[in-house]
Amino acid sequence: MSKPSTADRPQVDLTRRPSIEELRAVIHPEGMLQRRSAEHWAGRLYMRKISLRITRVLSTVTAITPNGLTYLMMFTGILAGAALVIPGLAGAVLGAVLIQVYLLLDCVDGEVARWRRQTSLTGVYLDRVGHYMSEAALLTGLGLRATDLFHRQGTASHWEWAFLGTLAALGAILIKSETDLVDVARARSGLTAVEDAAAVPRSAGVAKARKAAAFLKFHRLVGAVEASLLILAAGIADAVAGDLFFTRLAVVVLAAIAMLQTVLHLLSIVLSSRLR
Repeated sequence: MSKPSTADRPQVDLTRRPSIEELRAVIHPEGMLQRRSAEHWAGRLYMRKISLRITRVLSTVTAITPNGLTYLMMFTGILAGAALVIPGLAGAVLGAVLIQVYLLLDCVDGEVARWRRQTSLTGVYLDRVGHYMSEAALLTGLGLRATDLFHRQGTASHWEWAFLGTLAALGAILIKSETDLVDVARARSGLTAVEDAAAVPRSAGVAKARKAAAFLKFHRLVGAVEASLLILAAGIADAVAGDLFFTRLAVVVLAAIAMLQTVLHLLSIVLSSRLR
């Protein structure tokens, strides 16, 4: 869900379903989909095209509020994590599908709010909380999946995998917190929200390292969409191999990336101009 829009336009007629062109002009303003810092690649690639049609249908359904859609998004994201506990390929497939629904709702709630002119600070806050909870639930669910709760790979559960999954979830939360707390610190100091240009580290060496990390994009793997696809790939590989090796490998990889990125992201913020 995007930040509230203040664009002036006539009062919305909620009894009339808008055309796709009318809707796109309001909910996808020029430049929005090109903002890589604010728009997920899956949104640009396909989900915004789908959400546009869903939002058009919901534009006149006043019983469904933007915040109601955000709550549904949160529930779907958490449910995706719970689905991973289902053993076998079915759990991985269901988790990946639910994350796609989560992403769709994440697009639709903000679009409905912008069209109806019902954007609010509460909506932005709930949206952020939903991202925290959903990513944490998914990574925790992955750890529980690797634990083998139903003893399909032996007679005992291996709780060390649940610990690593929880560690990955903690890292994902900390990374998001580090980003969001920049605006908190600036607001409490009487400063405006940070500009994208301020994210560039002041140190040339750190700036080069940041560019390399951005090019490799390994840090994105702890995001809900990317993690769900990795979990699905691991689930398919496990179905072929007949064990949990690839799921457990995914837990190790995601936990390592989350912990490493927690430190690197903190350093990139402190060494940039975002806190100046």
